[in-house]
Amino acid sequence: MNTVLVAGGCGIIGQHVCSGLLKKGNTVIAVDSQHNDYNKGKENYKFIEASPEDNTKYAEIFKKYRIDILINLACTVDNDFGAVITETEMNISRNFDEFIYKLAFEAKVKKIVMISTSQVYKLVDSREPIREDDALKPVSNYAVMKLESEKEFARELKEHKGTICCICRVAPVYTKNYYENLIVKITDPKDNTNFVYGTGQYGFQFCCVHNLVDFILCFIRSADEPKFTGIYNISDKNLTTASDIITFMKTNHRLGPVIQKSAIKSSGISSLIRKVARNKEEKENYRYLDWSTFLYNNMLDNNKALKLVSSFRWDIHNTK
Repeated sequence: MNTVLVAGGCGIIGQHVCSGLLKKGNTVIAVDSQHNDYNKGKENYKFIEASPEDNTKYAEIFKKYRIDILINLACTVDNDFGAVITETEMNISRNFDEFIYKLAFEAKVKKIVMISTSQVYKLVDSREPIREDDALKPVSNYAVMKLESEKEFARELKEHKGTICCICRVAPVYTKNYYENLIVKITDPKDNTNFVYGTGQYGFQFCCVHNLVDFILCFIRSADEPKFTGIYNISDKNLTTASDIITFMKTNHRLGPVIQKSAIKSSGISSLIRKVARNKEEKENYRYLDWSTFLYNNMLDNNKALKLVSSFRWDIHNTK
């Protein structure tokens, strides 16, 4: 089987990716700034401590081990960074991109998978789903950072077109125990109270971590030609409604008072935007509540990804 290097292998996403790879018989080298016990003691699993800034340590890994596949989960908000992304984190990511892809291509790895974000897209005004080739307009620092990472990856790939590469533009992730990305969508940023509008049937696109893991495993197994190189949108099949989030929180976690608000009429959104001043942290926070797009209910078109995965079977109702 393959030897897979997972950069950011001990975060929320990374630990589940490593676990899935091990179950498929791969040898996994997880690299992260700190270890967790999720995969500790499992056969064919090795942890190496290194931060995204430690290019020397990564160079040593590629020199010592024959790496077949690189999965780059480093510098994501659910692995190395917290929710607020400042220029400091953006510089760390730029530095990491400068050496990690060069090391991988020089080592002649067979496949590279990198994790980006669906937030790089400009949200469409219609109910049409967002496709991989739609217009890009990153707003938050996190989205800007990930788009820069994509571009660096693409520049290196031009010189190594035989390598099979994948950019996963992933909707905000969650599991049963990791629900911050869910709860923030029903939280008023002004006073941190939880709320729903109307009956709470407006929706948000999310991605259960296990859907992402399934896609990565399928890509590694099935993408055997350069024609598979490209960008894939990864998300749950359907939108998660605000009322779903409320039910999920009440069932699985403690939830404080929930305020019921009247639905915003589309004509009133612009006036609300003028009243709600965005501070600097909201721009830096990848989860910040963008009132101008709050009720758009945009979905990602993940049909391309479904060519490799039979279905995205996990959602907020059956996630584990």
